[in-house]
Amino acid sequence: MVDTAGEALELHRLQVEQVGVLPFAMGSFDTIGPLARADFPHRHTFYEIALVTRGRGTHVVDLVRQDLDPPFLYALVPGQVHHWEDGEDIAGWVLLFNEDFLLPHPGDAEVIRRLSARPRLRPDREETARLLTLLAELDHEYRQADWGYISIVSSYLHILLLRALRMPDPAARADEAGAGGRAGELVDRFRLLITQPGPGLHSVEECARELRVSTSYMHDAVKRGTGRTPGQLIRARQILEAKRLIAGTNLTIRQVAAEVGFADPAYFSRFFRRETGVSPGDFRRAVGEKHHEAAGRSLAAPQSPA
Repeated sequence: MVDTAGEALELHRLQVEQVGVLPFAMGSFDTIGPLARADFPHRHTFYEIALVTRGRGTHVVDLVRQDLDPPFLYALVPGQVHHWEDGEDIAGWVLLFNEDFLLPHPGDAEVIRRLSARPRLRPDREETARLLTLLAELDHEYRQADWGYISIVSSYLHILLLRALRMPDPAARADEAGAGGRAGELVDRFRLLITQPGPGLHSVEECARELRVSTSYMHDAVKRGTGRTPGQLIRARQILEAKRLIAGTNLTIRQVAAEVGFADPAYFSRFFRRETGVSPGDFRRAVGEKHHEAAGRSLAAPQSPA
């Protein structure tokens, strides 16, 4: 169901058994397979939505650690790096799909991006029951594969995403709503462009050429829609990608610099320190110490009674 490719950070690709079916898969954490609970940092070329109903451990997304306290729902977009630490008895529903599956509801890609920016979505008891009913219906259509089931599954997914977006989020940014019309579409395309897995575009001019608009128009649209300039968002993306690679791989700092678009590792180190306040080497050591401390705490934790 999920294929892996050897890269600096392991990259998982979605595979489906039926030829001709748009890439979509769903199941429990058990039926999806061991990679659904992978304990090593990796990224996807596809989207993942999961409702965790039971389990212990920690879910780490782009270096942000979230201790499991089910029920909760999370959303991942292509390129995000995540893994599980000390995961035990994790249960719930997992949905995997690619961009093509969103064609009937193209706005859902932006909805998932907004959901992925929230560390954790916590439905209350009544909402959890409604989501589980919806997921059971979705799974039934997916397994039965009767006439028209792709449209029904797509519609159920659309409803699920909108229901998740309704969940309260006190930390939500006012600018998440974005701008409307053509400018809003451009902002969505720009965000998607700079967050793709692997080497990306590293200048405002390159992005404008790729999107076939003028640099000034893109600057104005992105600034209105997000509150930040394209350059600021590109630099933030480079820093996030650098942190992912420094924390999740054994690449040298020179190799990390090249991966995020810097030919000069010394300049990259200055850039990283300016944006984060620490050097790349100090960041790697700090992350390693945190992981070591977390492992020590988990080893010392008392065992639950049988």
